[in-house]
Amino acid sequence: MNFSELFPDEDYRFHMALQRGTTEEFFKPTSANAALMAERRRWLRSEPRVYSACLPECSSLLNECIALALGWRTLSESECAAVMAQPAPAQRCLRLGEIWEPDFLLLHPDATGAFHLLGGCVAFPSSWSLEEKIGKPIEAIHGPVPGLNAQLGRSIHSFLGKLSAGETRLRHNWGLSRSPELNQHPNRALPRLDASVQLNEVWLRVERQALVRLPHTAGILFGIRIEMHPLTELRRDALAAARLVRALRTMRIETAVYKGLASSRERIIDLLERG
Repeated sequence: MNFSELFPDEDYRFHMALQRGTTEEFFKPTSANAALMAERRRWLRSEPRVYSACLPECSSLLNECIALALGWRTLSESECAAVMAQPAPAQRCLRLGEIWEPDFLLLHPDATGAFHLLGGCVAFPSSWSLEEKIGKPIEAIHGPVPGLNAQLGRSIHSFLGKLSAGETRLRHNWGLSRSPELNQHPNRALPRLDASVQLNEVWLRVERQALVRLPHTAGILFGIRIEMHPLTELRRDALAAARLVRALRTMRIETAVYKGLASSRERIIDLLERG
């Protein structure tokens, strides 16, 4: 992949960086489907309440999403029938999560226009818990991220409110981890980065996102795909390595703490620059 596209040629800051895309392309199966779905089903079936949630008021959003997925050809007719055969919204949500490759969230605006998280399946979370976020408005969900609401809160709210029916926009986030695991739920207590880390222990975690307006319910379908790349691979791309170093150097300490990089970023910079 082109790693340099992940890192703007500028100091670190939060940004939207939205691009146009298609729902069909984002949600369709990939060449890694068999392995991804085996792992997704393992987590969803072992701890469904940890990795899936659906409030009663999410039912209409979920049903619209399922119907649209049939038209997008990301669900077959038999898969759609199997999902809709589930008697309760929570069961339908879980069943959809066992068919789709990407994680997904469903959001809906309240009377004031504030979007709340009403349901979804997240088998591969990036150090956050769906159980803790369900039912909350976006501002509260983003609350733990230092400076995000102040910098982008209004832009996010405005963007979601203006997204046209059926429109799909794509964006990405990145982070660094000491584990290549796709599922980085906080309750797994995976190894954390620190000043002792070696280059072959650091992984670039890329979170690709799709935001889709549901035309009838005015809800938002939020898709998430996770990619893991060894930092040794990124280091071979001189431009990407230089941009990552710049991002790490200019990241505010509060953000570095949140991203688990406070004690390791100088070490990672050194590894990228000197090996």
